[in-house]
Amino acid sequence: MTIRILPAIGDPDAARAVSSLLHQLPDAEPAPTVGDSAALLHALAGAAAQGAGAAAAGAPPAAGQPSAVEALPEVVLVHERIGPTPALELIREVALRFPAVGVVLITTDAGPALFSAAMDAGARGIVGMPLGYDELAARVQAAAQWSAGVRVHLGGSPEAAPGPAGTLVTVTGAKGGVGTTVTAVQLALAARAAGRSVALVDLDLQSGDVASYLDVQFRRSVVDLAGIQDISVRVLQDAVHDHHTGLGLLLAPEEGERGEEVDDRAARQIIGALRSRYEVVLVDCGSQMQSANAAAVELADLALLVTTPDVVAVRAAKRQVRLWDRLQIRKAEDTTTVVNRLTRNTEIQPPLVAKATGTQVARTHVPAAFKELQPCVDAGRMQDLDSRSTVKQALWALAGELGLVDSPSVRQGRGSHRARPTLTGRKRKAITPGAAPGSGGVPGQASGSASGAGPGPGPRFGVRRGSAAAAGPGPFDPSGPYEEG
Repeated sequence: MTIRILPAIGDPDAARAVSSLLHQLPDAEPAPTVGDSAALLHALAGAAAQGAGAAAAGAPPAAGQPSAVEALPEVVLVHERIGPTPALELIREVALRFPAVGVVLITTDAGPALFSAAMDAGARGIVGMPLGYDELAARVQAAAQWSAGVRVHLGGSPEAAPGPAGTLVTVTGAKGGVGTTVTAVQLALAARAAGRSVALVDLDLQSGDVASYLDVQFRRSVVDLAGIQDISVRVLQDAVHDHHTGLGLLLAPEEGERGEEVDDRAARQIIGALRSRYEVVLVDCGSQMQSANAAAVELADLALLVTTPDVVAVRAAKRQVRLWDRLQIRKAEDTTTVVNRLTRNTEIQPPLVAKATGTQVARTHVPAAFKELQPCVDAGRMQDLDSRSTVKQALWALAGELGLVDSPSVRQGRGSHRARPTLTGRKRKAITPGAAPGSGGVPGQASGSASGAGPGPGPRFGVRRGSAAAAGPGPFDPSGPYEEG
């Protein structure tokens, strides 16, 4: 979101300092500085009138003409020495006449008395002199987000909604060793391959392994953000590791005991800062609930619970769901269970998992194929997993089911769904029109089956096992995009 900033500063030296810092802010569009209160009010009134005139003329929003609210700058900076109207009175007038504008006061006295008076006048923040980049950036971004939220309610464009705008997805394991980190990493890679900006956060604070799976040597971790009250863009950039795959990694600390420094307040603040910058934020919560990852699960748009189809893991998943419900973190019906390492011979199938846990079970299940994963796991380079891997194809299909990717080619992994292996790892052969299963018919030729069926229109692929045409509803929804082909 581009932040339009209008500085109102009468002192030339302060104006130069502010202008220099504003041009360093990301996504900032500073306007020329106005030197007095009358010029500020005139500029705001002119922008509002221009927008209102365009709206009265009937220009559609797509024509590029802003409305009266949208034409105003998001942030106004008011220096304490502005004149002739005193700064606090000017702030009060701006807040009354232009309520969608966030006002920030620049002053040399940032004490509690002035802070209280400025808030009463309608300011959204105070920046102390001498100016610092981090403090100015934090106050401007906070005022801009508040302004964007107000504009939505005043009839502005819904696209101007402030952060957190990114989708938050948490991945939690029913118990250790069920494939939580592999699932989180592959979902993040799938979303990144679809062109979305992705942050992968390791909130398994005592035993997080995201760095090991992606071959990362790091100095900064999520602990470095725990004690910061206002997380600015520069602070976030210093803590997030830019991986060569395009992922932004916020990793667990090397010393597990330091994980206690990240509480629920810090987790909420860190996640909020990430969601305002990334389109998708994926959080590996591990299998042990602490205050930090519990807060992440509570805030999540999608909460995934990974389990394997065995009695011990399903019982652990049931305990996890009940724990969330007792602590009022998340309801079972709002949780999606992912069944990992599924085989056709497994006695516990996904419908039984859904019944036991009371959760929704994802339509896409991950097959048991550890031999495909072992080379990448041992090398610590999960990003190099072969596209022909049935595990990768299943997890990337799961990303499509969850709405993390939009491209059909990314959703299906490598090739079309005809080439996607089944849970057993074998590819099903397409049955050509007019050919009975197992008849060995050649495309375009009639097949003289026992039923006497000749060539004619029919489905290109044969009747799916478990489809409505064969034996009623099965585990895969024929109308969905991820059924077995």
